[in-house]
Amino acid sequence: MDNKRYNLKEVMSKPERLSPGHRMCAGCGGTIAVRGVLRALHEGDHAVIGNATGCLEVSSYMYPYTAYEDSYIHNAFENAGATMGGVETAFKALKKRGRLKEDFKFITFGGDGGTYDIGFQSLSGAMERGHDMVYVCYDNGAYMNTGIQRSSATPQFADTTTTPVGKESNGKIQYRKDLSAIIAEHKVPYVAQTTFLGNFKDLHTKAERAIYTPGAAFLNIMAPCPRGWRYNTPDIMEICKLAVETCYWPIFEVIDGKWMLSYEPKKKLPIEDFLRPQGRFKHLFKPGNEELIVKFQEEVDRRWEDLLFRCSQE
Repeated sequence: MDNKRYNLKEVMSKPERLSPGHRMCAGCGGTIAVRGVLRALHEGDHAVIGNATGCLEVSSYMYPYTAYEDSYIHNAFENAGATMGGVETAFKALKKRGRLKEDFKFITFGGDGGTYDIGFQSLSGAMERGHDMVYVCYDNGAYMNTGIQRSSATPQFADTTTTPVGKESNGKIQYRKDLSAIIAEHKVPYVAQTTFLGNFKDLHTKAERAIYTPGAAFLNIMAPCPRGWRYNTPDIMEICKLAVETCYWPIFEVIDGKWMLSYEPKKKLPIEDFLRPQGRFKHLFKPGNEELIVKFQEEVDRRWEDLLFRCSQE
């Protein structure tokens, strides 16, 4: 799998497993993430798709209809990990008894609200138990479905409806949670962080590894939301590129506990390049707020150096 040549035309011409006609916003990062992950399934393989409540769920499923070509389960905000863990366990039991002949892959999607926050206990339990499943977080940095409220994935100083910028506030005061590192500490076989870059090779490769690595796997995908981040919708690929080139969203893998950097910028860009195109950070560029950008840069640098150290130790 690692040595397989990546053929963009071949990958993109695969039959869609997320059908058109859903109600996701134009330019939605979540939709791109789902389509990218499902393209990594090998042709002919069966899958069961789980989905925590959120933007993706309400827009791709309305009982009794779903946009998914595979078997689909919608569950509550807080239990996507437990639901898919239960399905995977039931599958193994039925397969052992000879009641099922086909093999299935088990993939659950959740936004950052349903993954970093409300569903964290369920996710942690599923990872710790080692179910043969993939949990995919499409991280758009807030509770976008219910009105752009802050989550623990929301970056510091972001303007949201529950951390509004004004005379007395500069946005969210807390740092964002590093969930990929937290899940890596569960000692699962595979953890990866990625986003939408170039020809999608990084996303495809990591999704395939996650799906076909035996045991529990976690994939964290930065999936920008034009509505919540307030950038020019066609610029989504540029936003993702800037997130990587500024090291705000580094891309890496943790395979059997070994940390490996997927990409290191030749020239690390200043964090202003990532922040400036986004309306949620426009207050940072007002006179007198220079120290806020300095503080943001310091945290990005600290996390980047920590990641480089982890990778060098391995």
